[in-house]
Amino acid sequence: MTTTVGLAQWLPACGRPAENLADALGHVRALARRGAGLVVLPELWPSGYDPRTLATDARAAAEPLDGPRGRELGKVARDHHLWLFAGSVPELAGDRLFNTCVVYGPDGTLRAAHRKVHLYVPLGEHEVFAAGAGPTVVEVDDIGTVGLSTCFDGDHPAYARALHDLGARVVVSPSAYEVGARTWWEVLYPANALANGQWWLMANQCGGSGPSALLGGSRVIAPDGTVVAQAPWHGEDARPEKPHLEVVTLDLPAGVREAEELSGALWAS
Repeated sequence: MTTTVGLAQWLPACGRPAENLADALGHVRALARRGAGLVVLPELWPSGYDPRTLATDARAAAEPLDGPRGRELGKVARDHHLWLFAGSVPELAGDRLFNTCVVYGPDGTLRAAHRKVHLYVPLGEHEVFAAGAGPTVVEVDDIGTVGLSTCFDGDHPAYARALHDLGARVVVSPSAYEVGARTWWEVLYPANALANGQWWLMANQCGGSGPSALLGGSRVIAPDGTVVAQAPWHGEDARPEKPHLEVVTLDLPAGVREAEELSGALWAS
């Protein structure tokens, strides 16, 4: 059985959560019209991602997971009967803030919430968010166990391996990866896929200027490390004012079976 995956890549506006929500919902609807049954949004799209203003922007966009934004995300998933990996959002839990990846099922219910474990210290994320406790997986109809990895989580090979050990042969990674780390994006993630026999479905922010510009290059990586679909790069063929919606149809269940065989061969003692 095939699955049509939609990746939304754009540059959310810092400090404009209502505008960003409207854009995100519009991208989900557009991807659904193109046949996507599983949609992935990038990291921290409600707040935008600028390290200089992240603390203020994240606090302004923060809501409990069952707040108005969560209800809107659940509704759009239900309206289009799709799996919505709704990127990550600033989650307000008491007086603490988490960078939390949220997943909604085709019935609109919240199926998983992953609090980012590895906060990116060079850009000050540890001063804004509390860290999550560990890796998260979710069971997805007709696919199986899917792992959640928010941006810098996946830079750690041990994290990808932990998801493998939890049964994940598909990993969804919402990101806000910067231009300066392009070599990491290009090298680490195909290596994760190959070493663990995993599909990686990656949606990244794209745009901005200076050292905090965001890379784009949202992609689908097969379990053999091959990049089978990719959105444009910032500064080359991507314009931040024009969102890019990538759609690709994959036989994920068959790929998962092949990934099991590949992973077993790689890790055979």
